[in-house]
Amino acid sequence: MGRAFEYRKAAKFARWDRMAKAFTRAGKEIALAIKSGGANPDTNANLRRAIQNAKSAQMPKDRIEAAIKRATAKDATGFSEVVYEAMGPHGTAIVIETATDNPTRTVANLRAILNKNGGSMGTQGMHDFIFERKGVFKINAANLDMDELELELIDAGLDSLEKNEEEQYVLYTKFADFGSMQKALEDKGLEVLSAELQRIPSIGKELNEEQTDEVLELIDKLEQDDDVQTVFHNLA
Repeated sequence: MGRAFEYRKAAKFARWDRMAKAFTRAGKEIALAIKSGGANPDTNANLRRAIQNAKSAQMPKDRIEAAIKRATAKDATGFSEVVYEAMGPHGTAIVIETATDNPTRTVANLRAILNKNGGSMGTQGMHDFIFERKGVFKINAANLDMDELELELIDAGLDSLEKNEEEQYVLYTKFADFGSMQKALEDKGLEVLSAELQRIPSIGKELNEEQTDEVLELIDKLEQDDDVQTVFHNLA
């Protein structure tokens, strides 16, 4: 019974830790959106997206409002979005998106994590031929016809549409069409569960189970860094 209690306790702390990291990242996304377009979500599409993503991460309303207030304060610490490219174990390509108030600290931390786990820091642009930046939207599939929705959204830049295991429609657009798709979904009154800019690999890396575990361990450690927002990789 004691061992079971300890297991539940550890699982609970792990869940809290993941939630805390998700809230921190959502708060930084809100800060970056305000920095680029102001604190009014009615006129700042990026802020509307950041708020929706925070809600999707189950961030409470008061925490979202507090994040907006902090970002608009006169003495607010400014975050910058910095992207790093790296090589993981066994030739895997990795792109790390960060939100940082101290790039010197961030790059030193990332380099240390990479070096200790079979990776290395790369140069900007080295993975441009591997990853394509796309907009990825998720909406509730209930009461929506896929074929009809696809026809309605082609003019807004829809590249492809699929249904996932969670009964959601996942919409893909080119990077340049992200804003027009977001507006089209809002105009149609469709609830956007999440809206993200992702880096989709066009070339996947096939590895065996042991090698895959090494890469995933590195990615997990990178994601645990406080400055890291998202880690993309081409592991198949």
